Amino acid sequence: MATQTTTIHVPADVPASMVGTYVANMRTVTRDTGRIALFAGDQKVEHLNDDFYGATKHGPIAADDADPEHLFRIADQGVVGCFASQLGLVARYGPDYKNVPYLVKVNSKTHLIATSQGDPRSLPWVTIQQVVSLRDAGLKIVGVGYTVYPGSEFESEQMAGAAQLCYEAHREGLIVVLWVYPRGAAVPNERDPHLIAGCAGVAATLGADFCKVNYPKVTEGSVAEAFREAVAAAGRTRLITAGGEGTGVEDFLQTLHDQIFISGASGSATGRNIHQKPLAEAVRMTQAISAITYGGWSVEDAVAVYEGRREFSM
Repeated sequence: MATQTTTIHVPADVPASMVGTYVANMRTVTRDTGRIALFAGDQKVEHLNDDFYGATKHGPIAADDADPEHLFRIADQGVVGCFASQLGLVARYGPDYKNVPYLVKVNSKTHLIATSQGDPRSLPWVTIQQVVSLRDAGLKIVGVGYTVYPGSEFESEQMAGAAQLCYEAHREGLIVVLWVYPRGAAVPNERDPHLIAGCAGVAATLGADFCKVNYPKVTEGSVAEAFREAVAAAGRTRLITAGGEGTGVEDFLQTLHDQIFISGASGSATGRNIHQKPLAEAVRMTQAISAITYGGWSVEDAVAVYEGRREFSM
């Protein structure tokens, strides 16, 4: 079983009246392990319909995925720490899935404008008070998410927005996950381990509770060992990895296991590797991911969960 984490470091910008809420939200998403299995459903903006209809190099995307409600069914029936999506979808479907812990993605952009055309710029869509209105309506809102692009010519406004978001969210007892991706004409290699470590440090200075980064690439040596630099740079900000493009299940689970138990990462934010599958299979995938993330299970046992030969629940 996973080692239980009993200490939660509450930031000083969380007011005394909201400490209980903050701690409860942190325990919800981490299941008292210090790690998170975040189910990412924000790609309907980021990648438009590319991730939800048609096929990938690994095969056809499940017909289920064409319907946005597929995401909510997975989050409701699966084992996840929280489900991340934009406020509009959460407001539309959330009332039918009130047991799901939601993390509202505050800013987003499409992939239509390539870096060769212009550096990425992603402004906030909604305010913290608008997010909190969903909590007031009875939904289980545990946190917010925000993307920052270090290296973009617009990085200063994005960092300022992220810093304000972290502060304002903490005042409401919400946790914050920052998506931090080095990107723009000034960035020759987005997957450089040293650069990714620098981005993890940026997230820590902005006040994030979790920092989501892409897993680096290396030309020699172990990528899991190289990723330790980023984990160390994040400090008390827990580092998690993006799930990336669809891949083979066993390969995905092995990489996740390495990230957590070799690199020291605190989980993952996985989208396509879950929701592109039919509902029953997608639910088993969340269980397999959580078996490693929360249960500390081996890759072999997690594969057995995915294949339906074992069960994992919390």
